[in-house]
Amino acid sequence: MPSPTYYVSTPIYYVNDAPHLGHAYTTVAGDVLTRWHRQRGEKVWYLTGTDEHGQKIMRTAEANGVTPQEWCDKLVGEAWQPLWEHLNIANDDFIRTTQKRHTDRVQEFVQDLYDKGEIYKGGYEGPYCVGCEEYKLPGDLIEGEGGTQLCAIHKKPVELLKEENYFFKLSEYGPKLLEFYEANPGFIQPESARNEVLNFVKQGLQDLSISRSTFDWGVPVPWDTKHVIYVWVDALLNYATAVGYGADQARFEEIFPADVHLVGKDILRFHAIIWPAMLMANGLPVPGRVAANGWLMVGGEKMSKSNLTGIKPQDLTSHFGVDAYRWYFLRAIAFGQDGSFSWEDFTARYTSELANDYGNLASRVAAMVGKYFGGELPATPADGDAERAVHDGLATAVAEADRRIGDELDFQGGILAVFDFVKQVNGYLTEQEPWKVAKDESAEGRDRLATILYTAAEALRGIAVLLNPVMPETSQKLWDSLGAEAALGALAGQRVQDAGAWGALAPGAKVTKGAVLFPRLEEKPA
Repeated sequence: MPSPTYYVSTPIYYVNDAPHLGHAYTTVAGDVLTRWHRQRGEKVWYLTGTDEHGQKIMRTAEANGVTPQEWCDKLVGEAWQPLWEHLNIANDDFIRTTQKRHTDRVQEFVQDLYDKGEIYKGGYEGPYCVGCEEYKLPGDLIEGEGGTQLCAIHKKPVELLKEENYFFKLSEYGPKLLEFYEANPGFIQPESARNEVLNFVKQGLQDLSISRSTFDWGVPVPWDTKHVIYVWVDALLNYATAVGYGADQARFEEIFPADVHLVGKDILRFHAIIWPAMLMANGLPVPGRVAANGWLMVGGEKMSKSNLTGIKPQDLTSHFGVDAYRWYFLRAIAFGQDGSFSWEDFTARYTSELANDYGNLASRVAAMVGKYFGGELPATPADGDAERAVHDGLATAVAEADRRIGDELDFQGGILAVFDFVKQVNGYLTEQEPWKVAKDESAEGRDRLATILYTAAEALRGIAVLLNPVMPETSQKLWDSLGAEAALGALAGQRVQDAGAWGALAPGAKVTKGAVLFPRLEEKPA
């Protein structure tokens, strides 16, 4: 049974370095999704955080001459949390895996598995990628210079490790997982990701090493403190510990399991195979959906810190603005697919769609209401076919955007539905030519002008509601410009599914021409 709360999580991000565009892409997507559901009137919980244990963190800290905890504290306080605040991320919680509320519960969870006979002691030898914090199978490796075995993701040599570990009986859960996937075809998205997981599980699963004994930066195994818990087991459990597992049962049952885990496709197997198997083993409910986004590509390479294509989000927000940044990646890239970023593409879309289509529409309507009606929204005496087409266009945009964003996680499709309506309203004004109608000073001419401008303003009211989860600051500016706050209340309280109900904006509203929503871009910084 689904929980009473719509629960969405991002991955918890590894803090070996500062965040780049790829991290922000997933986090913005989760923010838009949860803002959307809040505007549906639902109770929502949005979780993000940082993964702070493991060999990679330990080595990074050593290289920087500090302890692992000092390194994590510095990165979280100076880079990760400030960026989410900068990007207007409305997360409900930020969990760190070094927090006691997490580490204590991780030990309890693993102890329960051990007591149930799901964990045994054994030895393992094999290639290990410190970047992935994962033992690699032969199919996960590529050959480098001189026959060196490289991780296919990080393009760096793997290390041959041999150690005594504790193992989780993951191999026993292959049939159970396949049965679950069959009964829940929407559990893994997109379809290509689902197929990858199905094929992997059908080949047979190996038991999972859930401890490490060659270093000590991690959560100690409770029954054998010479070992620390494998960082991925530790990390995955954040989705449970953050919402009260083992500490607040009522809260846990209200929120858990997650409705949507947003993940990068390179960590899909952990979330779609290991995580549900761990939950099944401990008798806990399985998440509703694991949605894997694609990679952001720059110059044909996956964006990452290791290949030096990592770009700071602030490099873009300082030029384009935060709202445009939030809009661009979800509009330009189909969620679930790889997508290329370029400064030139961002500039072209900003100028064409945001500044010319959307921003200019808002500016023109406010200016004409001010010029012809003294800034007071006129009543619409009689709607004709042209106006009814705009009514229908808004209703269509609402239904399409709500389905695509709220239900299907098709952010691009939902945003395009809204901007198709923006184009329709621009076309309506071009055809009706209110600037010419204004020259007719008869009562009929005045009524016709009032109808045109009310129609355009009411259309903008619907657009402001629909784009509020995507561009909250800009939508608020438009809401204020339309004088909607006084009559309709706070923008955040408007229901997206009701945004198509025509006539919500009352005649007499004070319409003002505020600052330009999307200013002309300056020259690209050097």
